[in-house]
Amino acid sequence: MKVLVTGGGGFLGGAVVRKLVARGDAVRSYTRTSSPWLAELGVEQAHGDLSDADAVAKAVDGCDAVIHTAAKAGVWGRQRDFIATNINGTKNVIAACLAHGVQRLIYTSTPSVVHGGGDLEGANESTPYSKVFLAHYPATKAVAERAVLAANGPTLATVALRPHLIWGPGDPHLIPRVIQRARAGKLRRIGPRPIKVDVTYVDNAADAHLLAADRLAPGSSVNGKAYFISDGAPVDLWEFLNRVLSLVELPPVTRTVPVWKAKLVGRVLENVFRILRLPGEPAMTRFVASQLSTSHWYDISAARRDLGYEPHIGVEEGLSRLAGTLQRPTI
Repeated sequence: MKVLVTGGGGFLGGAVVRKLVARGDAVRSYTRTSSPWLAELGVEQAHGDLSDADAVAKAVDGCDAVIHTAAKAGVWGRQRDFIATNINGTKNVIAACLAHGVQRLIYTSTPSVVHGGGDLEGANESTPYSKVFLAHYPATKAVAERAVLAANGPTLATVALRPHLIWGPGDPHLIPRVIQRARAGKLRRIGPRPIKVDVTYVDNAADAHLLAADRLAPGSSVNGKAYFISDGAPVDLWEFLNRVLSLVELPPVTRTVPVWKAKLVGRVLENVFRILRLPGEPAMTRFVASQLSTSHWYDISAARRDLGYEPHIGVEEGLSRLAGTLQRPTI
């Protein structure tokens, strides 16, 4: 296949690109800036913003499949920026696929589209979309996912994958933020009870995208569906994060903030940042408080059955690989 990977220079997109190249597919990456390592791999690079319909269409032209990993992520920011990238950008990708005869569209979604703030334990794909979203990211991803699945038809087969908390070497989001806050003495447990969540090693997430691309075809049972993706078993969140911290010789997080207090602080800080238009992001938001105080893990049996997905890298192996890439404090 000739495959376009949006966000091919990013964390997940990069892992997808490497696997596609390794198996012999022709790959084109669509990003806003160039990446020398993509050029070294022989990957064709197209540049532009997802909100630029013409640039997206040009990048899509000539491809057999599109793996759409690019998105505006984060727990804070202007709503219009999330809409421009996650909703309008995804609609541009869909329109370009239809206009240029692309047969397969694989969309990177998130389990947050069904997480309204309470515990979700062993939830499967029958779980409805949440009616309440505490951040623009999951709200816009839900709209985009619906659009992708609705676009499935006789000429374009679509699928949405929902990997949760993608992690591993090169992670620019979860691991660095946790370490940075721990080093600053600002990391706290939210609530006293143990909670279980799914995590997804980056290579496992990339494998799922290639499997989905291979399974999509006219009449396939995969078409028009969403699938949860994870490492196969939930982890105790704070035990997992403390093991990550131990890799850089930081002490475990033991201090606890009550859930009600974290949510109240999050609401207050959100209002202050919004009213005063402060730069950066609040130290706490309602979305973060919810994510850190509830169990949310998902049944991946559908992905195993329909995609042939199996997470090959477990937590122990993932932590071992991660350890060699993290910078320890110098004396």
